[in-house]
Order: sequence, then C-alpha cells, then structure tokens
Amino acid sequence: MKKSLDPFRFLLIAVCSWMNQQQLELIDYLREENRVLREQLGQRRLRFNDDQRRRLAVRAKRLGSKLLRDVATIVTPETLLAWHRRLIAQKYDGSDKRGCGRPRKSAELEDLTNTPSNTSAHSLASSFNGGVSRCSQHTRLAIGL
Repeated sequence: MKKSLDPFRFLLIAVCSWMNQQQLELIDYLREENRVLREQLGQRRLRFNDDQRRRLAVRAKRLGSKLLRDVATIVTPETLLAWHRRLIAQKYDGSDKRGCGRPRKSAELEDLTNTPSNTSAHSLASSFNGGVSRCSQHTRLAIGL
C-alpha cells in the first residue's frame, strides 16, 4: 500500500512549520533583547525580590538544567534551580504552624475546668449538654463532682 500525502496533512504540516518558525524568531528576538539590556546594566548586580525569584524558578524548573545553560543569562542555572529547591522546601515546611509543647485547651473548656468545686453536678452537666442533664453517676464521679 502506497502512502500518499493528502492535501489536509500537507496543509497541517505547513501550518505547524510556520508556527514553529514564528516561535523560534520570537525566542531569538527575546535573547537579543536580553543581551542588549545586560550590556546597558554593566557589571552591577541585580537584586530580585521573592516574587521575581519565584517566577524565574518555576519557569527554570520546567526547562531543565541542560536547556538553562544555553538560555539563562541573568543568573546561573544552578542558582535558579537552588531557588526552586528552596521554594519547594518552604512549601512543605510546617514549622510556622507548629508550636512548642502541648496544644492549649479552648477557652470554653478551660472555663469549665476552672469552676469552683462547690458547683453542682447538674449545672456542670447541663453546660456540657446544652441545658439537658444526662450526666450519669459514673460520669459525675469521673469528673470529680
């Protein structure tokens, strides 16, 4: 069976090729623009804020280290990937959510446990049950009333 190139396939290949060429020309322009801006900047060191580091690091990770060596001009590829590693470490770091020691009791529970010992079992049980006293003798003894 002979494979022929029908007109639809030919048109699809031509359009894809044209789009690829347009993308390559755009990338080439952006590289040249970066070179010009870097020449104007001179030897001064660039300072990035956290948001700029994050944006660069995310895009750098997608490219990979091989391609970054050809493209990365503002900072080294190792720096970009280190920024990405630091971002990932911050994402999964729960140290700001952790506290030292046992978690504190809620204010409501603390108020209940700090009541004077002469409080009747009925009032304590009703505060737990929303006003309904269903506190058994065993529960009263366990609470210490």
